[in-house]
Amino acid sequence: MDSMSWFKRQNKGITTPTTEKKDTPSGLWKKTPAGHIVHIKELRNNCYVSPNDSYHFTIGSKEYFEILFDDNEFTELDAEMSSADPLNFVDSKPYTKRNTDSQTKTGLKDALRSGYGKVNGLDMVVACMDFDFIGGSMGSVVGEKIARAIDFARIHRYPLLVISRSGGARMMEAGFSLMQMAKTSAKLALLSEAKIPYISLMADPTTGGVSASFAMLGDFNISEPGALIGFAGPRIIRETIGKDLPKDFQTAEFLLEHGFLDFIVDRRRLKEKLTLLIKMLRDTAN
Repeated sequence: MDSMSWFKRQNKGITTPTTEKKDTPSGLWKKTPAGHIVHIKELRNNCYVSPNDSYHFTIGSKEYFEILFDDNEFTELDAEMSSADPLNFVDSKPYTKRNTDSQTKTGLKDALRSGYGKVNGLDMVVACMDFDFIGGSMGSVVGEKIARAIDFARIHRYPLLVISRSGGARMMEAGFSLMQMAKTSAKLALLSEAKIPYISLMADPTTGGVSASFAMLGDFNISEPGALIGFAGPRIIRETIGKDLPKDFQTAEFLLEHGFLDFIVDRRRLKEKLTLLIKMLRDTAN
């Protein structure tokens, strides 16, 4: 037994047992890259944006749905769809194991959730990627769920919002993954023919096959501040061409300046901006 484990320091009536030290509960505070510390409750009330420096913390479909859908009421589409393992792929672990581990860790079936509901009273279909699920990579399930969300929007004539946050195609599905680029693009062409608005919101990061397909095909391509958007990452490009890249290369602000984005929106104003945009499009059509 430690001879000091029973020791208590007493001073002016204050007793402080050495064995009663309490740790601060983890997960209650978040720190921005600039060093500002924010309580998680304050972040939730601020759309997960730091009130000190407007840093946008990474969030997933759960948080985006809470922010966008009125009273967080929505109907999820294709909720039980899950990836198979057509190639029996194994790297450091079998793909089936990696998939089930991600499902257990995140509580999700795959890297995208979709649903429909009211956004400030307006009907809308929202599909949102979750980066915590294998880096938000696009496999056959992600592509199929986006395709079905597009079909649902086209049949019901609801505007479509897709929120991208992804490292690109899912290598464990190889060609099956790459096929989703063509499939989602073809479905979006049908949506365009039906004159149904499609808004693509790109969050940090949006790269690879996702940026090369549905993410950059919106009637309006928009982004959160500071998001990394591009096909290959800046490090790979720098090493390939052997040259330094322009300042802020592949950031949302750089893309806006060069005409690849329509506008950048602070997450705290996202719902308001989407509502104004949809109403404007509706009034123009009428």
